[in-house]
Amino acid sequence: MIIPWTSLSEDALRGVIEEFITREGTEYGLVEQELSVKVDQIRLQLREDLVRVVYDAENNSVSLVASADS
Repeated sequence: MIIPWTSLSEDALRGVIEEFITREGTEYGLVEQELSVKVDQIRLQLREDLVRVVYDAENNSVSLVASADS
């Protein structure tokens, strides 16, 4: 189920984004970036509808996924 990111509280949205970023424990690119920079990048992707917040009822989990339209 797609959850509109705008319906989440600021704290909830930040928690989802931070959990997504730190889930794998991997860094992307040649230069390590601060968590706040990565959070801002994900927020931009949400605003541009490149990424969506998805709730999986079977696993009772929330994740970020690439939009099918992107």
